[in-house]
Amino acid sequence: MSTINSQDDENTFKILVATDIHLGYLEKDPVRGNDTFVTFNEILDHARKNEVDFILLGGDLFHDNKPSRKTVHSCLESLRKYCMGDRPVQFEILSDQAVNFHYSKFPWVNYQDENLNISIPVFSIHGNHDDPTGADALCALDILSCAGLLNHFGRSTSVEKIDISPILLRKGRTKIALYGLGAIPDERLYRMFVNKQVTMLRPKEDEDSWFNLFVIHQNRSKHGATNYIPEQFLDDFIDLVVWGHEHECKIAPFQNEQQRFYISQPGSSVVTSLSPGEAVKKHIGLLHVKGKKMKMEKIALETVRTFHMEDIVLADHPDLFNPDNPNVTQAIQAFCMEKVELMLDTAERECLGNPRQPEKPIIRLRVDYAGGFEPFSVHRFSQKYMHRVANPKDIIHFFRRREQKEKKDIDLNFGKLVSRPAEGTTLRVEDLVKQYFQTAEKKVQLSLLTERGMGEAVQEFVDKEEKDAIEELVKFQLEKTQRFLKERRTDAVEEKIDEEVRKFRESRKKNTEEEDKEVREAMMRARAHRSEDEVLVSASSDEDSMDMEVIGISNPSDGLSSTLSRGRGRARGRARGTRGQNSTARGSSRRGRAFRSSKTDRSSNSFQSYSEDIIDVDSDLEDTSFVPPSSKVNQRFPTLSSLSKRGSQSQTSKGVDFESDEDDPFMSPATSRRTK
Repeated sequence: MSTINSQDDENTFKILVATDIHLGYLEKDPVRGNDTFVTFNEILDHARKNEVDFILLGGDLFHDNKPSRKTVHSCLESLRKYCMGDRPVQFEILSDQAVNFHYSKFPWVNYQDENLNISIPVFSIHGNHDDPTGADALCALDILSCAGLLNHFGRSTSVEKIDISPILLRKGRTKIALYGLGAIPDERLYRMFVNKQVTMLRPKEDEDSWFNLFVIHQNRSKHGATNYIPEQFLDDFIDLVVWGHEHECKIAPFQNEQQRFYISQPGSSVVTSLSPGEAVKKHIGLLHVKGKKMKMEKIALETVRTFHMEDIVLADHPDLFNPDNPNVTQAIQAFCMEKVELMLDTAERECLGNPRQPEKPIIRLRVDYAGGFEPFSVHRFSQKYMHRVANPKDIIHFFRRREQKEKKDIDLNFGKLVSRPAEGTTLRVEDLVKQYFQTAEKKVQLSLLTERGMGEAVQEFVDKEEKDAIEELVKFQLEKTQRFLKERRTDAVEEKIDEEVRKFRESRKKNTEEEDKEVREAMMRARAHRSEDEVLVSASSDEDSMDMEVIGISNPSDGLSSTLSRGRGRARGRARGTRGQNSTARGSSRRGRAFRSSKTDRSSNSFQSYSEDIIDVDSDLEDTSFVPPSSKVNQRFPTLSSLSKRGSQSQTSKGVDFESDEDDPFMSPATSRRTK
């Protein structure tokens, strides 16, 4: 196997890879509140010490869709501290950035902005926790992107077709095509892959010389029939896939035998669920790429709070526990205390020699009490470890495996055991809604709406706090059904109307694409309705404050002059306009590139590249006593007008070499620099 020359630094990309940082998780917890911020600083510090070319994040930088001010402030503070500086960026971007960042008002990479001094660029896709929502489809990453501290890419809002255009990077003789796809509901993306509605565009020039790197944030393990993305769906010309969303650390690249590409799953950098996958040691990766060769170096995180977990099955210890013994509960409690003490001793030994390790570990003991046993008081048990563990309320988890009786004539088979869903498994809202209506009585069955549409509306209501989602969906479906009945000219007979409505509902259920469009349009109406309400509330609050000032004038205890001096009716300044800026004047590296699609026949056509002008209108506002708030205007950016199609590269012509961690030729990298 060929090796990478460590002295040839000018031709080697060094990329720090991390996913699922979940900033703000348990930020109000007195013990674990700062864990995510401390680990994020450690990740950025590793990037600066290793002098990486850029940082690549695989989604879920934030834990909440609407992070708190503390979380956003801490993130901005860390990015400014570690990612800004005078160290020159040594790679260039060859693709049309107006296409790569077309959702941004500043469609160029941040280190090429003449007003910013970026030493380590950060590229990130969004995850399912921090995905774009609301009438303007904004997310927390857009705030960081607007501030010039992060490059948000991989956005796609279309439910009909997804075209993934890569960011083309070049350093010396090494070229990387960086693909990204932010989180999309798994069932929708699964269906789009099956219907061949996902296309990965490829460079038209020397397509075999590019190292193809793909970042995705979806379910990798199967949670349902279509609630995941099989690895076989991805194109075989990809060299490495960085897979986010899965929290178990499997960062060492693993080769897919069918598609021949490698997959690296960095996992999360913080424990967010007390499940076995989270107990694996947390790492980030330092990826070296030269030509078509790569090497992933694992870096263990030292500030992550240790997590130890163990399972106990009481029925497996008949010599210790007898359900008929009146003192069996006390014996079980003593046995659990012994297990917890052993885990605490193990955690204490791991912390020796590492002063950055948090003092209190996370401990989890799962107890299967099936077989006639009774659980003891968890709260009383937790009181004994209040000052020794980080999660005293969650130390013990009692569960019981249930036997499924299978009837076959008169014989019963007790051999099959069915366990409860594994701890840490997420139950989705739409699945619960669908299950409820499918098993409900006929009188409460849905006759107009579909279970799928109702499930997605309820999920928007629960997860994204869209309070009008259900109401708007009902209105939208009702209007559409009324139009259908009018077009059919159905007789005003109850039986015929019910029959037509039933047929219309069944046809919508079969046409899943049309149903997706309906649900999406209803959600957009709900978000627009919420935005209008926010504007009205803001305007009414301003009017109320004005009324209070006017009332203050009539107060006989105050002088007229003092009352007028406190009035807030006049605008004190003049609004300043900003200078217009042309996005095409951002350096010679922002030139258009021709691509080929990886899905269809080879041809010489190329898609139309374009650039976009950003114009800010200068305006001066006259002094007025009251200015009502202006509503937000959605700005839409153009999409690709035409694409050339390109067949996938044969998997037999792969040219990727993977090196293990044992022979590390990068012990003393050269420090050649290039001006920005």
